[in-house]
Amino acid sequence: MSILQKYTDAINNKDEAAMNEILHDDFKFTMHKSGNSLGKSDVIKWAMSGDINQDKTRVVYENNEVGVQHSFVTFKDGNVEAVMSVYKYRDGKIISLETGATPMPK
Repeated sequence: MSILQKYTDAINNKDEAAMNEILHDDFKFTMHKSGNSLGKSDVIKWAMSGDINQDKTRVVYENNEVGVQHSFVTFKDGNVEAVMSVYKYRDGKIISLETGATPMPK
């Protein structure tokens, strides 16, 4: 199973143990829309909160160094975004994630 599929499954199933295994200890998430950065524990906490609901997720490209994924994400506040994500891998884990998001009409 691909790293991105494991990551998507972990978010959808709110599997904290899987998230801890998939994300590198030095993981950094950069959100270009807001300019914010989050570390591993912050992302896991956010994913476990149920605020992230992905739909129509598809892997655009993946090899053993990088992954590119697109999905539509609905947040608890009702906002929906089309999200393009770029992942970098190290030691078989996700070391970084960068996203660009486009707001979608409700």
